[in-house]
Amino acid sequence: MTKIIFMGTPDFSVPVLRQLITDGYDVIAVVTQPDRPVGRKKVMTPPPVKVEAVKQGIPVFQPEKIRQKEELDKILALNPDLVVTAAFGQILPKELLEAPRLGCINVHASLLPELRGGAPIHYAIINGKDKTGITIMYMAEKLDAGDILTQVEIPITETDNVGTLHEKLSTAGARLLSETVPKLLNGEITPVKQNDEEATFAWNIKREQEKIDWTKPGIDIYNHIRGMNPWPVAYSTLEGSVVKIWNSSKVGQTETGKPGEILSIEEDGFIVASGDQTAIKITELQPAGKKRMDAGQFLRGAGAHIQTGMKLGERYEG
Repeated sequence: MTKIIFMGTPDFSVPVLRQLITDGYDVIAVVTQPDRPVGRKKVMTPPPVKVEAVKQGIPVFQPEKIRQKEELDKILALNPDLVVTAAFGQILPKELLEAPRLGCINVHASLLPELRGGAPIHYAIINGKDKTGITIMYMAEKLDAGDILTQVEIPITETDNVGTLHEKLSTAGARLLSETVPKLLNGEITPVKQNDEEATFAWNIKREQEKIDWTKPGIDIYNHIRGMNPWPVAYSTLEGSVVKIWNSSKVGQTETGKPGEILSIEEDGFIVASGDQTAIKITELQPAGKKRMDAGQFLRGAGAHIQTGMKLGERYEG
């Protein structure tokens, strides 16, 4: 039986691991990131893939750095036939890439060579794409640049956010892997080289990227907000305090207003001007120190004093 080592860390990876088990492969070990402190109380929390592996009775390795010789030797000693990764979070060293007789393959959440990197789901939405997909490819020393084995397209709707698209792609990744591995084992796939000149990148989101730029066109702001939901969540400032913006809706052409200016207040939200004379309606937000709430609730409570002419994005000090 083909011996497989699976490497993955977040929720995205769990259905992929489950699919390998369901399909009857001998998953001899799971490699994932170390437990990390989570939340205000810094509770040490195992990654989702570790939780699933323990449930399935599969040995778990959690190297801080897989390139360290001691950690690498433990994995190489297992002598896998195939390594499958999905959002593992570390670059594999050449020695490991070359060790399995069937190679190392990765389940990546984009249509490579587009959106190489750690945040392809976020950028697919932020960039306003109408489709993305899953690519399964051989791993290489260069980031997400290996030869492509299989791909599948997934449409992106105007109401998708990172959470909904994440679920679609995670499920699609598991399904595509289930179709790909048997063909790979039987030598039925001809790998296709990526065109590096067409490559785009989806680097991990930094804090400064979460902030809404109200000078951008309304459609870009709308995409930015849903491209940060439910993590890490877009934000702006209102009366000098940080406010997270969870959801919005498109308004279209409206009266002229300065970027970030509140143009009108409605029962279920407030209309904010963008940089191109279109606007968006803020429909769900989270004031500093408070729970997430719909905008109507905010306007009837903590935000009852909010008036037209106020501006979001002012007096931010970092």
